[in-house]
Amino acid sequence: MPHAQMPIESKSQLVEHLESGNSPDRSTWRIGSEHEKFIFHRTDNSPLTYEGGNGKAGVKDVLNAFVERGWAPVEEDGNIIAAVKDGASITLEPGGQFELSGAPLETIHQTCNETSEHLNASKEIGEELDIGFLGLGFHPTLKRSDVPVMPKGRYDIMRRYMPLKGNLGLDMMLRTCTVQVNIDFASEVDMVEKFRISLALQPLATALFANSPFKEGRPGGFKSLRSNVWTDTDPDRCGMLPFVFEDGMGFERYVDHVLDVPMYFIKRDGKFVDVAGQSFREFMNGKLPQLPGELPTFTDWQDHLTTLFPEVRLKTYMEMRGADGGPWSRLCALPAFWVGLLYDDTAQKAAWGLVKDWSIEEMEQMRDDAPAHGMLTTIRGKTFQELAKEVLSISDLGLKNRAKLSTSGDSEQGFLKSLWETAESGMTPADDLLARFNNDWGGDVTKVFENYSY
Repeated sequence: MPHAQMPIESKSQLVEHLESGNSPDRSTWRIGSEHEKFIFHRTDNSPLTYEGGNGKAGVKDVLNAFVERGWAPVEEDGNIIAAVKDGASITLEPGGQFELSGAPLETIHQTCNETSEHLNASKEIGEELDIGFLGLGFHPTLKRSDVPVMPKGRYDIMRRYMPLKGNLGLDMMLRTCTVQVNIDFASEVDMVEKFRISLALQPLATALFANSPFKEGRPGGFKSLRSNVWTDTDPDRCGMLPFVFEDGMGFERYVDHVLDVPMYFIKRDGKFVDVAGQSFREFMNGKLPQLPGELPTFTDWQDHLTTLFPEVRLKTYMEMRGADGGPWSRLCALPAFWVGLLYDDTAQKAAWGLVKDWSIEEMEQMRDDAPAHGMLTTIRGKTFQELAKEVLSISDLGLKNRAKLSTSGDSEQGFLKSLWETAESGMTPADDLLARFNNDWGGDVTKVFENYSY
């Protein structure tokens, strides 16, 4: 029986699954970058429906254009919903946001080349289909009701369940975009330290990458509206995870947390079964009402792990989830930021030394403040602008120590340039957008489509 289809009969199997991510040999550590973007028709800035029509391209046409360029299609119920190539995948988010999940690569140079190749292909396809791609954290003009929905079974279940748990879950699904990076860990001890560092500094990343100041054509009151949306999405599966900072944190403690986060769905015979609100722990006891007596498989477990949305998410690797989607240079800066902090021993020790005595209350306050205040957020009387300079110095050192050079001899340190500019000026991408809105654009948000598309 394939491992993915093996029944899960004990919690220890789940702990062992997470432990399988341990990579003591750092030469095997890889970097997985992801980014999402909105797609729009250039003629009127309207979103693409899945099917298209009336002479306009649809999202499926975009996916098929990538298939024509060598990507392999992935279908669900006869609809193309994704494409894969060389360890990377292109997928659809609920509102048609277009995501590149990159292959696990060794250097930031490689991840940035992968991103650039993808965006160059996207621009080429954009010329063919008269569409554009926009990197922002929250859609600048659309109302929730204006967003077309993609034909994916899991999203139907999530759309029904989300409003039961928070007021902004549907906004998260339909109107937000992010950029993420996935990183490896050496051991359980290393995982815990990385987890704590990255949770503590995630609010700073939110501020540095804040790029969603608009809502429905006007300033929305936040530098990162996307980040604020997560505060009212679903308290069961979002947030800063205070238990990570408690004694006894490890793989088993995380498994206990995941077991008690309500499920959304399971997949059987190619169909999604709505089990929203049911416990995976009860599923393991054969007490799932929809499938009485049946035990979960590892595929069910892996699917469930993808439905947790904390600021940092643990699988057999760790996902940094605090940043807004953004311009081209920032897509390369995010992996550089975290890899510099967490892939060099000296840098990681310095980062831990910086945050280890922060209280969970202080970190929660930073998380609450960063979406609205950006670089003016404070920790112990220090602004994020000041903190950013300290943290970027540590990240820069880590990248220097890694000594991963491009073919032309450039260090990975150069990818931090846009973040240094923010740290020096105190101006986030959102601040730049608001300044242009109030001055050059004369209060016309639609200018963002022509000025900030890839």
